[in-house]
Amino acid sequence: MILSGKKILELQGSTIHITPFRLQQINPNSYNLRLHNELAIYKSTTLDMKKENELQFFKIPQTGFLLEPNQLYLGRTIERTETNGFVPMLEGRSSVGRLGLNVHVTAGFGDVGFSGYWTLEMHCLKPLWIYPEIDICQIYYHTIEGDYDDYVSGKYANNQGIQGSKLYLDFEERSR
Repeated sequence: MILSGKKILELQGSTIHITPFRLQQINPNSYNLRLHNELAIYKSTTLDMKKENELQFFKIPQTGFLLEPNQLYLGRTIERTETNGFVPMLEGRSSVGRLGLNVHVTAGFGDVGFSGYWTLEMHCLKPLWIYPEIDICQIYYHTIEGDYDDYVSGKYANNQGIQGSKLYLDFEERSR
């Protein structure tokens, strides 16, 4: 089951924590998350799954920033979320998608107990101006059936900002 917006509002501050929380961001069955003013791109044009790939960070000015096609941008949400007892899911907003901006297409599945900011993978089909603080995506919550372990992954938990891929850690664990 997916929680309704009314249920998200009811559970805000107990089993769901969204900080900062603004009532106007509640939807019928989700909550809009806003884009922070920081973006990152990978410095190298060739990436390697077995290595930590270095990021270059920059700010989105209030006057906007032009995203270019064929470039992966990493952003993050203004809001920090924590969820206990629900599976958080992240999707781009349809209004954003209709402009050709793909947001968080392959990594929308969160773990029960995740706490942190969401790093957003973004790429556009045409050049597109974006602005800080726009409602960029939405979070929604599924109930979970059966026993589950507390969230223990150290890869992305309790992050403070944009995080590049840490897939290289999987290779390091396999070689032990």
